[in-house]
Amino acid sequence: MTKIKERSTNKANREKLYDFCAAMYALDILAGRWKLYILYKLEHGSLRFNELKQLIPDITERMLTVQLKEMERDGLIIRKVYAEVPPRVEYQLTDSSVNLMPFWAQLEKWGNAHRVLQGKLPVECPADQAGVLASPDTSAG
Repeated sequence: MTKIKERSTNKANREKLYDFCAAMYALDILAGRWKLYILYKLEHGSLRFNELKQLIPDITERMLTVQLKEMERDGLIIRKVYAEVPPRVEYQLTDSSVNLMPFWAQLEKWGNAHRVLQGKLPVECPADQAGVLASPDTSAG
């Protein structure tokens, strides 16, 4: 994960957008190919790293680590370390992330409506299937 230079134009523009629009701030911290997927998986309780990895088989260990660190930094998840041998670490949603759940279903509806407008088939997602992200049905005609 590369860090943005303190004096970069990109950082300055990002901060201006954050100060201007809370929606831009929210979208930026939720952005990332896997973040919503990880949040969906944590919706029903805490999970360990390997459990998340098994539930999201297409993500690499490095990418899962990067996404979890960013999500913890941004206050989306809590990383709980247990003083055990071997060490045990669990991840769970923060109250702030739990408050997002109703919006996930709305985002799912909007996404499918937009897919249809773009001539694509709608897909089912965790908001509709008790936290299990479904792959698009490629067998549908």
